Amino acid sequence: MPELTYTTAVGRRKTATARVKLTPAAKTTVTVNGKPGDEYFNTGERRLTAREALQIEGVEGNFEIVARVSGGGINAQSEAVRMAVARALEKRDLGLRKNLKAAGFLKRDPRAVERKKPGLLKARKRPSWSKR
Repeated sequence: MPELTYTTAVGRRKTATARVKLTPAAKTTVTVNGKPGDEYFNTGERRLTAREALQIEGVEGNFEIVARVSGGGINAQSEAVRMAVARALEKRDLGLRKNLKAAGFLKRDPRAVERKKPGLLKARKRPSWSKR
C-alpha cells in the first residue's frame, strides 16, 4: 500500500470549520476555497494567524496548504485554519505536539454566541420593567 503524501485535519472556531490538506512542498503556499491565501485573508493579521502554526515550529516554507472553510466570519475562519494546520502537523510528527500545545493551537476555543431566550430581547437583556 503506498504511503500517503498528504495529511488532513479539521479545525473549528465559533461556527467556522476548516478542512486542511497539508502536502510537503518546496515553498509554502496557502489556498483557501480555491483562492490564494493572501487574497482570501485580506489583512496581514488574518494571514499571519492562518500560518502561525507553521512559523512556531520553524517549518515555514515546507508545506502546501489547501483549505476549505465555511461558516463564521473571516477571523474565526483564519483561527480554524490555524487549528487545522496544527493538528495536521501533529499527525505528521508527534514530536511537535509539545510546542503546539504550549502555544495553544491544539485547544478548541469553546466561546460562541449564546442563544436568545424567549421573553428576552437578547440572550440576557430583559425588557425594562415599568409599574404602569
